[in-house]
Amino acid sequence: MQEPSASYKLEEQTVKLSKGGETSIVYALPDKMRDPSTCLIIAHGAGGPMHSPFIRYFHTELAKQGFITVKFNFPYMEARRKVPDRTEVLEGSYKATIEQARNSTHKASRIFVGGKSMGGRIASQVVAANGADIDGLFFLGYPLHPPGRTEQLRDQHLYKIKKPMLFLSGTRDSFARKDLLEKVVDRIGPNAQLHWIEGGDHSFKTPGTGSQNPDGKQEALETLLAWLQKIP
Repeated sequence: MQEPSASYKLEEQTVKLSKGGETSIVYALPDKMRDPSTCLIIAHGAGGPMHSPFIRYFHTELAKQGFITVKFNFPYMEARRKVPDRTEVLEGSYKATIEQARNSTHKASRIFVGGKSMGGRIASQVVAANGADIDGLFFLGYPLHPPGRTEQLRDQHLYKIKKPMLFLSGTRDSFARKDLLEKVVDRIGPNAQLHWIEGGDHSFKTPGTGSQNPDGKQEALETLLAWLQKIP
């Protein structure tokens, strides 16, 4: 990992949604920008907002490494509801965020999309369905199936995506049985890479107070950084 930049600043805005209304978006803008300038959009999972510690970690740590980072709330979370929006609303929100990032004054040469669990899945559905003009996707715990329901795989749309993809997953993740996720990534082909966080759960937390890798987020961050450097 390179030395972090001296600092970054946060800039809060709103995103207007195609079906009406708006939601919050936060840019983290590094003082020292990477070349080529690169933006990562990080969506939250079903159970926690963009201000959750997990999302905040990747949002700020990537900014310290010179990347423009973007986080936003899906409408249900903005309204403090517990039940996620319909799929079309979730996808529409992600598309609107991509357009906001692309057309902002902080224009980046490259845009990568992804997020935690549901957020990453929605990003992949947007790219698969619309061929969004992005440079790659990253999954911070891809929810391949509901816990204990391995027959309900959420994989078919992934095979339509031709952009580079990075799957970061814990070996104890109840949303992605190890052998099943490995088969999916193998089937996708060479544009997909998979990195396992040993002992990690759905949020990369590892058990045991004596562990050398107490929660796995740093390992995931370093793997993501190395992968980004290899994408042309």
